[in-house]
Amino acid sequence: MPLVDVRSGMFGGSSGGDTSGYGGIVRRIEMPSSAQRPFGGWFDEIADELDLALHDDSISFDIAVEAVVLQADEITFHVRPDHLLAFVARLRDEPALRFEICTGVSGVHYPHMTGRELHAVWHFLSITHNRRIRVEVSASEAHPHVPSIVSVYPADDWHEREAFDMFGIVFDAHPGLTRILMPDDWPGHPQRKDYPLGGIPVEYKGATIPPPDQRRSYA
Repeated sequence: MPLVDVRSGMFGGSSGGDTSGYGGIVRRIEMPSSAQRPFGGWFDEIADELDLALHDDSISFDIAVEAVVLQADEITFHVRPDHLLAFVARLRDEPALRFEICTGVSGVHYPHMTGRELHAVWHFLSITHNRRIRVEVSASEAHPHVPSIVSVYPADDWHEREAFDMFGIVFDAHPGLTRILMPDDWPGHPQRKDYPLGGIPVEYKGATIPPPDQRRSYA
């Protein structure tokens, strides 16, 4: 598997000291390589159905998907940003797929993957077929933009806001992309690997709740 990084400490932070007590740990971070067909079992059924469905959108599977990763009996589709909305719409709507639920999106930060440092990873569940898959899209720190899928899966709204807050991933066309955990004026994104692990001064600014007509609007 390709080596991505060698990290020391529990969390791989690069500044601020390691306050976890595990500073002596050294770990090799390796990424699984892209798989080739046949993937095996129902993974091939998913890929075949997506291939057929995307052709109806004048998109080939190989154009929409840049890699398919198999690991620990799980499948992840690495999708190119331009084709993400068409891809997830087919996941939801095709009878042979029927991934009715997006259970959320996770942010990931790989500082040493130049030009692909930020990853958004969506998790999908098909209740109809009792299957789970992941869809992953990458972006650079310099241009941290990926499409929002809220127009297809509305329940992903707050999950995308959290990934924006913690990692700085900008979900284009999100209906109200604001911080959800940190204050609006908080500098930086606390779950990036280059964020200090300790010693962050916390400033409490009144902790008051404004009247309803003065609260932040999400419209």
